[in-house]
Amino acid sequence: MIKPSAYSQLQQPKSLRFLLIAQTNFRPQPQALTSKTAMHATRSVLFVPHGSPMFALQPGAAGAAMSQVAANLGSPRAVVVVSPHWETAVPTVGMSTRPPTIHDFGGFDPRLYEMQYPATGCPEAGLQVVSALQAAGLPVAQDPLRGLDHGAWIPLRQMFPDADIPVVPLSVQTHLGPQHAYRVGQALAPLAQQNILIMASGNITHNLRDFMTVRMSSGATPAYVQTFADWIHTHLMQRDLSALLNYRQTEAGQRAHPSDEHLLPLFTAMGAAGPDAQAQAFFRGISDHVIAMDGYTFH
Repeated sequence: MIKPSAYSQLQQPKSLRFLLIAQTNFRPQPQALTSKTAMHATRSVLFVPHGSPMFALQPGAAGAAMSQVAANLGSPRAVVVVSPHWETAVPTVGMSTRPPTIHDFGGFDPRLYEMQYPATGCPEAGLQVVSALQAAGLPVAQDPLRGLDHGAWIPLRQMFPDADIPVVPLSVQTHLGPQHAYRVGQALAPLAQQNILIMASGNITHNLRDFMTVRMSSGATPAYVQTFADWIHTHLMQRDLSALLNYRQTEAGQRAHPSDEHLLPLFTAMGAAGPDAQAQAFFRGISDHVIAMDGYTFH
């Protein structure tokens, strides 16, 4: 088992890194809502939340919305899943024919460690990803053994529970920032037109220090969580790419993401959808007081 994952490895104080984050409850807050019209995606690109690992056991309203989105997608030839829990120096494509389920977290409900997502890989689609990245002038590597971390298999399990769609994992490069993530998405855009689903998995807010603080004190949702989720939503609706790529210029953005990795998949989704795409929320809500679970389709 990979040791406590990004839940302990992100840039948090050492005193927090060794705490086990356990038994979280997914209960969408009263402001959670589902879009009335977001279930008609015309582009094969999604930004989906994966929440805490407990989302696999307690999917709630966000999970139901994701399932509905999947029901309207049909059957993609393959899914390229971008997860912030696989960070590499250069874009790296998982080429395993049987990617194992990675339980990259510690201290949670024992039932989670029994869960498997037995999807097949798709080296053919993986090679298309490699070729697309190379054509865009990006360095690329291949990993023949990489499995599916919880940022990948939890949303996949919710949306494709039969594990009957081949999966190609793709890593993120936190050190290269939002512009690079957007460029990766641009490179993947042709694949989205070939019945390959680009599924970018992340969270609109992801501050583990605040997660632990609120959890230990039974505190309320910090104001920045809704503020930043609203800011993202507004600028997505306005197609304000420049503002979004420079989200760290906002105080709420810095607080929502002490490091970039959980927001980078959003930029990859935007790049893959194209500059003329209109984002539309299929769900907006907050889990565990500090995790914005907003998800977006692109039209």
